[in-house]
Amino acid sequence: MSNPKQLTFPWEKNFKSSVKGFYCDPNNKKLFDELINFDGDDVFIYGTNNIGKTYLLQAICNYYNSGSRSSLYIPLMDVKNYDTAIIDNVSSLDLVCIDGLDQIANNSEWEIALFNLINSSLNTDCRLIFSANFLDKTLQFGLPDLESRIKKLNSFEMTPVQDVYLKEALLHISEFRSINLGEKEVKYLLGYTKRNLSDLVSILERLDSLSMELKRKITIPLIKDYL
Repeated sequence: MSNPKQLTFPWEKNFKSSVKGFYCDPNNKKLFDELINFDGDDVFIYGTNNIGKTYLLQAICNYYNSGSRSSLYIPLMDVKNYDTAIIDNVSSLDLVCIDGLDQIANNSEWEIALFNLINSSLNTDCRLIFSANFLDKTLQFGLPDLESRIKKLNSFEMTPVQDVYLKEALLHISEFRSINLGEKEVKYLLGYTKRNLSDLVSILERLDSLSMELKRKITIPLIKDYL
């Protein structure tokens, strides 16, 4: 299929996102295994906001690229104000990840464009992965045909990392990013900050920057100064 470098789009994805850097809660293992399967089916992922769907979709795109396959990440929150012609012919790629399907619900032009993308992908073997910020998989569209197609996809609910795995998740992420964070520091963070992985990773990134700026290790005193 087409080389992804031949296509240029006015948005970016995180090129550092990696399937190895994604901490997979046991509840999401089935979803993760399906996504990293190059022969997997089209997928619809639903779940609440800020639980890692965007990171995972970008990581899967990078995973395909590293395997000499072409991919494209489409963030509908950023793209919905563009002309839909911008995604014409993307079905020539091996994978297209469409993030934030709920962003274009009842937007007739984008609903038709995505319905056409689904149809064209059937003829090109382009794999489609959709995500939406919803508590359940019921997503209503103004275009019944699109709604019907989405409901027929292999659907997975992505759930937040459970509290019992947050320590393991932070240690995994810090090790992958080469951030020197000890178990004592992780325990302190979990005791004095929000127990939400997205917020915890943001704090971790800021602490890493502070550590480099101040030329200090990430210790409990440094964490106290930041918090």
